[in-house]
Amino acid sequence: MKRVSLIALALVVVLTGFGVAVAVEAAQAQAKSADAAKPAESAAAKPAEPAPAAPKAAAVNTFNRLMIPRADRNPPPMKDGIHDPEGPGTSMLQPPLDAFSVMPKSNAGNNINWVQAIKDKAINPRYDRLNPNEAPMVLDLDIVREVKGFMPDVVYPHDRHTEWLDCSNCHPDIFIPEKGKNVISMAQILMGQKCGVCHGKVAFPVSECRLCHSKKKDQPKSASTGK
Repeated sequence: MKRVSLIALALVVVLTGFGVAVAVEAAQAQAKSADAAKPAESAAAKPAEPAPAAPKAAAVNTFNRLMIPRADRNPPPMKDGIHDPEGPGTSMLQPPLDAFSVMPKSNAGNNINWVQAIKDKAINPRYDRLNPNEAPMVLDLDIVREVKGFMPDVVYPHDRHTEWLDCSNCHPDIFIPEKGKNVISMAQILMGQKCGVCHGKVAFPVSECRLCHSKKKDQPKSASTGK
């Protein structure tokens, strides 16, 4: 009986020790899970940081100035992005708004009617950079280009262009001087080709549709009256 009692006692001790170990491991695991949950709870309670601001888009359509607000046109030389603001002579240049104050006004481009300025003798552009006495060879010829759809046809006036430019500026590199040889689309112009070589850069932007699409389409004859 004593031997059986000792064996039973030893078994109780072993089982008790095993139970204690299991309980300790369970407590440790519970503590680890609690510690792991704390960062998640604090992250959930912490307000989310605002997303970084998206970078500003690059200056789009700079060639035609369609996206430039009216207030930003004709900036002074120190801010026009062309002249060196640190250059010693930049601040001595006359601001465009002062120079343009006596010029005929327009709602297009830089708000100056340059064609009218020539007619009014407000400006006298030099036709030849080497010879100040060279007279322009003005060509009085309008080219009408029929366009599809509802837009009026395009009228290209040679006179107001040749008052500024020699024919070689456009022919034959930009336009082939032969009927039917030039395919022109608005997509090309918006990409700075064809008319877009100048318009939107040094001439009024292509947003001024009616300055080019200026000829109303011929009305079809009526079937009943023949007129």
